[in-house]
Amino acid sequence: MKMITAITVLFFHFFCASCSNDSDVVAVQKPVMQVPVVTPAVSYKYLALGDSYTIGESVCESCRFPEQLKTQLQSSIANSAINLKIIARTGWTTTNLKAAIISENPTSDYDLVTLLIGVNNQYQSKPFSLYEQEFPELANKAIALAKGDKSRVIVVSIPDYAYTRFGQSTPSPSAISLQIDQYNLFAKNYCIQNNIEFVDITDITREGLNQPLLVATDGLHPSELAYSRFVERLLPKAKAVLIR
Repeated sequence: MKMITAITVLFFHFFCASCSNDSDVVAVQKPVMQVPVVTPAVSYKYLALGDSYTIGESVCESCRFPEQLKTQLQSSIANSAINLKIIARTGWTTTNLKAAIISENPTSDYDLVTLLIGVNNQYQSKPFSLYEQEFPELANKAIALAKGDKSRVIVVSIPDYAYTRFGQSTPSPSAISLQIDQYNLFAKNYCIQNNIEFVDITDITREGLNQPLLVATDGLHPSELAYSRFVERLLPKAKAVLIR
């Protein structure tokens, strides 16, 4: 009898121990999903003013220098978005560009403004005095559109089309170069005197005869490659303007 009692006690002990273990359930927590923090892109506004060299005559839309500059800025400035507006057309003189700006009436809150104008004044044999009068007006208008901040404006020198097939077919290519130098010297001196950034790209275009790939298929305007070399010089200046 004592043996039966002992066996019963042992059975009850192990049974209860088993029950206790079954009820002792360990709660397994599901891993907490980490939601990535999305930082809104910093948006910048870029206005490009000019003529055929700005609108990119004879090259694709993404090949012209303002578009290439936009792409390079977005790549080099983390989490940025560049909103580009172009006011430019093939054949425009300083007078035409002034009228177009008045007509389009852009806002005055641009973070960056580039200005490249004057070749058609030379090509159309306008009096140089017209450029002397209207280039400063356009430079000041560019400043006004750049939040009134001259440090946000970059003036780009005029390319020299004498170093193209078209230029070589004219009566005096050397005269073209001398006149382009006159225009650029005036613009450069004005920019120096008024503390405006001036980027010289004219020498790049003067390689056009030795490096035909720098000239577009029309035999006159810069190619995508030439514009990419413009951007190599513009990018550090433009980036410094935006991330200061």
